Amino acid sequence: MQKFIDEISQAKSLAELESARLALLGKKGVITEGFSKLKELNGDEKKALAESLNKARDEANELLASKKAELEEKEANEALIKDGVDVSLFNEPSLRGAMHPVMATMDKIIDYFVAQNFSVETGPLIEDDFHNFEALNLPKYHPARDMQDTFYLRDFRLLRTHTSPVQIRTMQAKKPPIRMIAPGAVFRRDLDLTHTPMFHQIEGLVVEEGDKISFANLKDILQNFLVYMFGDVKVRFRPSFFPFTEPSTEVDISCIFCKGCGCRVCKQTGWLEVLGSGIVDENVFKAVGYSGVSGYAFGLGVERLAMLLHRIPDLRSLFEGDLRLLEQFR
Repeated sequence: MQKFIDEISQAKSLAELESARLALLGKKGVITEGFSKLKELNGDEKKALAESLNKARDEANELLASKKAELEEKEANEALIKDGVDVSLFNEPSLRGAMHPVMATMDKIIDYFVAQNFSVETGPLIEDDFHNFEALNLPKYHPARDMQDTFYLRDFRLLRTHTSPVQIRTMQAKKPPIRMIAPGAVFRRDLDLTHTPMFHQIEGLVVEEGDKISFANLKDILQNFLVYMFGDVKVRFRPSFFPFTEPSTEVDISCIFCKGCGCRVCKQTGWLEVLGSGIVDENVFKAVGYSGVSGYAFGLGVERLAMLLHRIPDLRSLFEGDLRLLEQFR
């Protein structure tokens, strides 16, 4: 019996341990054969042998279980060492992606207005004439339609030329107060250094009951926004014309390149145009069934702001997918 106990204790692998177990407890093992002899004995001899065999079996099972756990832990540790990876080994840094500058700029703009309690609204890219033009005080044959070269479809629908239709749809679906921005892609038939057929806009709209909204509210939100985007800049509001707002203004900032002194980028004026805005025209409110309300609206081109923030000279480079440009924004 001691011989088999020694074999169990000295087993160096699970295979050796299993061999020792079979020699002791298998069908032809020593203890199993001992139990088969009990039928040949009687009385005290049978009882004494049975007690001895049971004791030996229990001791063997206990020793086998202990040794098996020891060997399994040993083999697991050896496998970890064999298959382990030294993470401190030197390797070339892997390339990682980055947010596209246009999307990063759009996210920055959205973050500002969401923090000012504006909701983010979306709408279809394919629009009808009413939502894209007529409801925005641009009736058929209105000369201001020439300001936007439109992609028309065969069913007389069109690719939206601005995100203003989202404002119309929002006013049709909701009642004041409304405080929203509408980010998204827009389409116009244009291509040069500062224009592409597809680009991104974010337009904002605030509507309140009565005459609570004034031009002062518009100036306050836009001045704070432009300082948030460009830092310590001066903001200028110039009279302009938009069919859907009256009065209307173009908004400029002091040139971020020359600090207002005059340079090639600002054409020696010291100012850069960044967005348009104004008080919502009454005809727009009539088109959506509103009365007795006031509001302001504004709109900006995301690519325009991205170009200024990142000093990008050609708008088309933002859409060419050139990795030499995009890798700079990791």
